[in-house]
Amino acid sequence: MNENPPSASPAPRLDVDDVIIVDKKRVRTAIGGTVVGNFMEWFDFGIYGYLAVTLSVVFTSDLPDPWGLLVTLLGFAISFLVRPFGGFVLGPLGDRIGRQKVLFLTMAMMAAATALIGLLPTSAAIGLWAIVPLYVLKMVQGFSTGGEYAGATTYVSEFSPDRTRGFWSSFLDVGSYIGFAAGASAVAIVTAITTSISGPDAMVEYGWRIPFLLAIPLGIVAIWFRLRIPETPSFEQTSAVDERDADDPLARQGLGGIVRHHWRALLIGIALVAATNTAGYALTSYMPVYLEEEVGVSNLTAAVATVPVLVVMSAALPFIGRLSDRIGRKPVYAIAAGSALVLLVPAFLIMQIGEMWAVMVALCMAAVPVAFYVAISASALPALFPTASRFGAMAVAYNVAVSLFGGTTPLISQALIAATGNTLMPAFYIMLFAALGLVALLAMRETAKRPLLGSVPAVETPAEAAALVERQDSDPLIDTSTMPLSVRRS
Repeated sequence: MNENPPSASPAPRLDVDDVIIVDKKRVRTAIGGTVVGNFMEWFDFGIYGYLAVTLSVVFTSDLPDPWGLLVTLLGFAISFLVRPFGGFVLGPLGDRIGRQKVLFLTMAMMAAATALIGLLPTSAAIGLWAIVPLYVLKMVQGFSTGGEYAGATTYVSEFSPDRTRGFWSSFLDVGSYIGFAAGASAVAIVTAITTSISGPDAMVEYGWRIPFLLAIPLGIVAIWFRLRIPETPSFEQTSAVDERDADDPLARQGLGGIVRHHWRALLIGIALVAATNTAGYALTSYMPVYLEEEVGVSNLTAAVATVPVLVVMSAALPFIGRLSDRIGRKPVYAIAAGSALVLLVPAFLIMQIGEMWAVMVALCMAAVPVAFYVAISASALPALFPTASRFGAMAVAYNVAVSLFGGTTPLISQALIAATGNTLMPAFYIMLFAALGLVALLAMRETAKRPLLGSVPAVETPAEAAALVERQDSDPLIDTSTMPLSVRRS
């Protein structure tokens, strides 16, 4: 049988001029400009997580236990339920007008909403109506972050060289967890200072506002960084030369086309994001509540225990990212899911001891799967989708999963404990999604060391570009039929 009919067009060939040579200085500028956005997003998560019990008194003082805390945690969940709408709008917009412009918009919205929370009236002033403007601002945050992580991961993956994409992209989530640690530290420091000055009720009276208002100077700095980042070379090249037919899966698609052409990749992405974020948000946003309510440690002790664990975990992410460049993304994902299945139940049991050493050990155990998950998220997930529709497809996959499973983790975990009386329920919840993530890996193609789908190769030196062009016919990692070369060749 003739496998290549005469009517089939030969695959275009790469020239050296086609290959993107990535300047490391521009890579550092690009990654720095995206990291600040993730820092700000997770700074707010850290504040809200560590102030959840305090905010339940501030905004829901008229409600009996445990409803006040659950209503406050619902505000966290609502911001995630809005995220898909932000992703559905901002993702396709980023594929049309560029990654940099949309990332600037998300940064401005996020910083403004966080700062305004610090100015809200309390339930002591307006009763239960106080929760309404809090929910509204959490919805604004959710809408903006619907485009933030999808855009940031798309941006850093497109700016990274193919063979070191795992390493460079891992820095995005270093910013995430350092931001969370900074938010937790801000709460701890403000708590210590205000209570020493004004007594034990200081945080409820006024201290809770201070961490949110810190978003004003931080937001100004972050927006300045966002103004300096360039557009990605992959987006510029694809926009300039690729004029594929709309029915081509590699062409730019709207939401309907993304679902029609990329539903398999979307399901894989949703499963992996759900596994990643149930573990991640349990470690970060839910852990302060769990430690206070179920273990019985103070807010300050919870922050003191968590911050160093997150800092050490963040420092490990680039090493795990580099490991994935060597052994592949799939093996690293398998390590993450496997360690979640093995370590989480023992971690929650050790945590129940309640001593500082036990809490630290338990948090370190819980951080292991999170580190392996998040270190490769920014390199593995965007690579599932073609360049022309990457921002939009990432926005769909990431935000659907985070909204339904990740951001609701604190609320569902606490509700499961309330319903069953079993303090291990959060561990079982995370383990369920780890198992589903392992199933998704069976259908995932390996993307390490390859050019991004729909993009030309990206390398670090002209010599590497010349060598790649020379071996293109024999290199199984090079498929020029998916690259935006056909128009220029015609």
